[in-house]
Amino acid sequence: MELVGKPAGGPKNEATSIATIHKALDSGIEWIDTAPAYGLGVAETVVGKALAERSEKPFVAAKLGRCWNEKRELGSNLDPASIRQECEDSLRRLNTDVIDLYQIHWPIPDEGIEDAWSTVADLKQAGKIRYAGVSNFSVEQLKRCQPIMPIDTLQSPLSLLKTALLDSIVPFCREQNIQVLAYSPMQKGLLLGKVTSAWVESLAKDDHRKADPKFQEPLLTSINQQVQAAHDLARTKGLTLQQLVVAWTTSIPGIAAAILGCRTSSQAEAAASCQNATLDPEAKTALESIFHIDPF
Repeated sequence: MELVGKPAGGPKNEATSIATIHKALDSGIEWIDTAPAYGLGVAETVVGKALAERSEKPFVAAKLGRCWNEKRELGSNLDPASIRQECEDSLRRLNTDVIDLYQIHWPIPDEGIEDAWSTVADLKQAGKIRYAGVSNFSVEQLKRCQPIMPIDTLQSPLSLLKTALLDSIVPFCREQNIQVLAYSPMQKGLLLGKVTSAWVESLAKDDHRKADPKFQEPLLTSINQQVQAAHDLARTKGLTLQQLVVAWTTSIPGIAAAILGCRTSSQAEAAASCQNATLDPEAKTALESIFHIDPF
């Protein structure tokens, strides 16, 4: 099982973020997943500063294709020239000569996928990156890339509340030897059992969760009832709720890693504690029953 630490969203203090990265690595986290779009370059810069202080470097995954203009407005761009410049910018911010895993962040625009993937192949051939992956791609889009260069990884959302990935994408990736990196296994924090209507109301106006139906009634009350049942199950197994959820995620054949966002050192330590958590068949069946998931 691999655990990946990702700088979480929201306002941050640089010193706190760097301390969180160090705690994550000291606690056994082996990957860091970042992207230029996180903080418009800030997350990569912070990761670069933190890793400059360490003699042993973790595996670092970055992304491409989400760019911003002079007004700091974020958009999508898969133009080959833009990708080459993005790669150089990420290398500089991360303070490294090579990116371990470079991923197309979103397949937008769709018609630019082939040229973008060919450019990533060129970057790999040039030694700028070690492995190449994609994120949020459909099976059809994966099929379009494979003849150009085999895909190493696919990063996509997967949680007990969002299981569409299991229908066709994970089986296809197993067939093609594409490692799946599951992001948002805690469903943006919903599966931590701490989300209330008052908490949602307190979020910043531009926080995307305020527009997410799962964070609104009537779904929120129903989800919280499921989460409470999962929490009770976790206690019977001597696990935290997060350990139970992550153990389920990484027990799925074809899932190579769970990506967990961490804002503080205590969150990093809690995430790292999931490494040794396991799920017996009885608990797996009970958990899937709570969330109405068909066995797979």
